[in-house]
Amino acid sequence: MKKTKLTVLAVILVSGIILTVAFASAQQSPHPPQPTPDQDPLAQFMFPPELVMGHQREIGLTDEQKTYLRGEIQRVTLRFTELQWQLQDAMEGLASVMKESSVNEQQALSQLDKILDTEREIKHLHIGLAIRIKNKLTPEQQSRLQGMKRMGPHPPEQMP
Repeated sequence: MKKTKLTVLAVILVSGIILTVAFASAQQSPHPPQPTPDQDPLAQFMFPPELVMGHQREIGLTDEQKTYLRGEIQRVTLRFTELQWQLQDAMEGLASVMKESSVNEQQALSQLDKILDTEREIKHLHIGLAIRIKNKLTPEQQSRLQGMKRMGPHPPEQMP
Protein backbone atom coordinates (compact mmCIF):
# COMPACT_ATOMS: atom_id res chain seq x y z
CA MET A 1 0.00 0.00 0.00
CA LYS A 2 2.80 2.41 0.95
CA LYS A 3 4.67 1.60 -2.28
CA THR A 4 1.52 2.31 -4.32
CA LYS A 5 1.07 5.70 -2.64
CA LEU A 6 4.71 6.58 -3.34
CA THR A 7 4.34 5.54 -6.96
CA VAL A 8 1.18 7.61 -7.40
CA LEU A 9 2.83 10.59 -5.70
CA ALA A 10 5.90 10.22 -7.92
CA VAL A 11 3.76 10.05 -11.06
CA ILE A 12 1.87 13.19 -10.03
CA LEU A 13 5.13 15.00 -9.27
CA VAL A 14 6.71 13.95 -12.56
CA SER A 15 3.58 14.92 -14.49
CA GLY A 16 3.65 18.38 -12.92
CA ILE A 17 7.33 18.81 -13.69
CA ILE A 18 6.88 17.60 -17.28
CA LEU A 19 4.00 20.05 -17.80
CA THR A 20 6.13 22.86 -16.35
CA VAL A 21 9.04 22.04 -18.63
CA ALA A 22 6.78 21.61 -21.65
CA PHE A 23 5.19 24.99 -21.00
CA ALA A 24 8.58 26.65 -20.51
CA SER A 25 9.92 25.03 -23.67
CA ALA A 26 6.95 26.29 -25.65
CA GLN A 27 7.80 29.89 -24.84
CA GLN A 28 9.34 31.71 -27.81
CA SER A 29 11.38 34.12 -25.71
CA PRO A 30 14.55 32.90 -24.01
CA HIS A 31 13.24 34.71 -20.92
CA PRO A 32 10.33 33.23 -19.03
CA PRO A 33 7.23 35.40 -18.79
CA GLN A 34 7.49 38.03 -16.09
CA PRO A 35 5.22 37.29 -13.14
CA THR A 36 2.75 39.94 -12.13
CA PRO A 37 3.26 41.74 -8.79
CA ASP A 38 0.47 39.70 -7.20
CA GLN A 39 2.32 36.49 -8.19
CA ASP A 40 5.80 37.72 -7.33
CA PRO A 41 6.45 40.07 -4.43
CA LEU A 42 9.81 41.07 -5.96
CA ALA A 43 8.32 42.14 -9.31
CA GLN A 44 7.48 45.58 -7.97
CA PHE A 45 11.17 46.23 -7.30
CA MET A 46 12.65 44.83 -10.51
CA PHE A 47 12.69 45.87 -14.16
CA PRO A 48 12.39 43.24 -16.89
CA PRO A 49 15.04 43.59 -19.63
CA GLU A 50 12.28 44.08 -22.22
CA LEU A 51 10.90 47.07 -20.33
CA VAL A 52 14.30 48.73 -19.97
CA MET A 53 15.40 48.15 -23.55
CA GLY A 54 11.96 49.05 -24.90
CA HIS A 55 12.10 52.46 -23.22
CA GLN A 56 15.81 53.18 -23.42
CA ARG A 57 15.35 56.61 -25.01
CA GLU A 58 12.53 57.62 -22.70
CA ILE A 59 14.59 56.84 -19.60
CA GLY A 60 17.80 58.24 -21.07
CA LEU A 61 20.05 55.17 -21.06
CA THR A 62 23.65 56.12 -21.73
CA ASP A 63 25.75 54.31 -24.31
CA GLU A 64 27.74 52.75 -21.47
CA GLN A 65 24.53 51.47 -19.84
CA LYS A 66 23.26 50.08 -23.16
CA THR A 67 26.54 48.26 -23.82
CA TYR A 68 26.60 46.81 -20.31
CA LEU A 69 22.95 45.69 -20.42
CA ARG A 70 23.27 44.14 -23.89
CA GLY A 71 26.29 42.16 -22.74
CA GLU A 72 24.59 40.94 -19.57
CA ILE A 73 21.37 40.01 -21.38
CA GLN A 74 23.30 38.13 -24.08
CA ARG A 75 25.38 36.28 -21.48
CA VAL A 76 22.32 35.29 -19.46
CA THR A 77 20.37 34.28 -22.58
CA LEU A 78 23.18 31.98 -23.68
CA ARG A 79 23.41 30.32 -20.26
CA PHE A 80 19.61 30.08 -20.02
CA THR A 81 19.49 28.22 -23.33
CA GLU A 82 22.16 25.79 -22.10
CA LEU A 83 20.18 25.24 -18.91
CA GLN A 84 16.97 24.58 -20.87
CA TRP A 85 18.75 21.75 -22.71
CA GLN A 86 20.14 20.45 -19.41
CA LEU A 87 16.69 20.58 -17.82
CA GLN A 88 15.12 18.75 -20.74
CA ASP A 89 17.78 16.01 -20.53
CA ALA A 90 17.20 15.61 -16.81
CA MET A 91 13.42 15.47 -17.34
CA GLU A 92 13.81 12.77 -19.97
CA GLY A 93 16.08 10.86 -17.59
CA LEU A 94 13.51 11.01 -14.82
CA ALA A 95 10.70 10.00 -17.16
CA SER A 96 12.78 7.02 -18.29
CA VAL A 97 13.32 5.87 -14.71
CA MET A 98 9.66 6.42 -13.79
CA LYS A 99 8.23 4.43 -16.72
CA GLU A 100 9.57 1.14 -15.34
CA SER A 101 7.12 -1.12 -13.55
CA SER A 102 9.38 -1.04 -10.51
CA VAL A 103 10.98 2.35 -9.96
CA ASN A 104 14.48 2.57 -8.54
CA GLU A 105 13.82 5.22 -5.89
CA GLN A 106 17.46 6.25 -5.48
CA GLN A 107 17.87 6.70 -9.24
CA ALA A 108 14.59 8.63 -9.54
CA LEU A 109 15.47 10.95 -6.67
CA SER A 110 18.93 11.50 -8.13
CA GLN A 111 17.32 12.57 -11.43
CA LEU A 112 14.91 14.80 -9.52
CA ASP A 113 17.86 16.45 -7.79
CA LYS A 114 19.36 17.23 -11.21
CA ILE A 115 16.09 18.86 -12.25
CA LEU A 116 15.79 20.89 -9.07
CA ASP A 117 19.45 21.99 -9.24
CA THR A 118 18.95 23.19 -12.82
CA GLU A 119 15.74 25.01 -11.93
CA ARG A 120 17.53 26.67 -9.02
CA GLU A 121 20.33 27.82 -11.32
CA ILE A 122 17.78 29.25 -13.77
CA LYS A 123 16.08 31.24 -11.02
CA HIS A 124 19.46 32.39 -9.69
CA LEU A 125 20.42 33.52 -13.19
CA HIS A 126 17.23 35.56 -13.64
CA ILE A 127 17.34 37.22 -10.23
CA GLY A 128 21.02 38.02 -10.71
CA LEU A 129 20.26 39.69 -14.05
CA ALA A 130 17.40 41.66 -12.51
CA ILE A 131 19.71 42.90 -9.76
CA ARG A 132 22.45 43.91 -12.22
CA ILE A 133 19.91 45.74 -14.39
CA LYS A 134 18.49 47.64 -11.42
CA ASN A 135 21.93 48.50 -10.08
CA LYS A 136 22.98 49.90 -13.46
CA LEU A 137 20.02 52.29 -13.58
CA THR A 138 20.03 55.69 -11.89
CA PRO A 139 17.33 56.47 -9.31
CA GLU A 140 15.69 58.77 -11.87
CA GLN A 141 15.62 56.02 -14.51
CA GLN A 142 14.17 53.60 -11.97
CA SER A 143 11.48 56.12 -11.07
CA ARG A 144 10.53 56.58 -14.73
CA LEU A 145 10.34 52.82 -15.25
CA GLN A 146 8.17 52.43 -12.14
CA GLY A 147 5.78 54.97 -13.63
CA MET A 148 5.73 53.08 -16.93
CA LYS A 149 5.03 49.81 -15.13
CA ARG A 150 2.06 51.40 -13.31
CA MET A 151 0.62 52.70 -16.59
CA GLY A 152 0.88 49.24 -18.11
CA PRO A 153 1.35 48.39 -21.76
CA HIS A 154 -0.01 50.90 -24.19
CA PRO A 155 -0.22 50.64 -27.98
CA PRO A 156 2.32 52.57 -30.02
CA GLU A 157 1.18 55.89 -31.36
CA GLN A 158 -0.36 55.71 -34.81
CA MET A 159 1.31 57.60 -37.67
CA PRO A 160 -1.12 59.78 -39.68
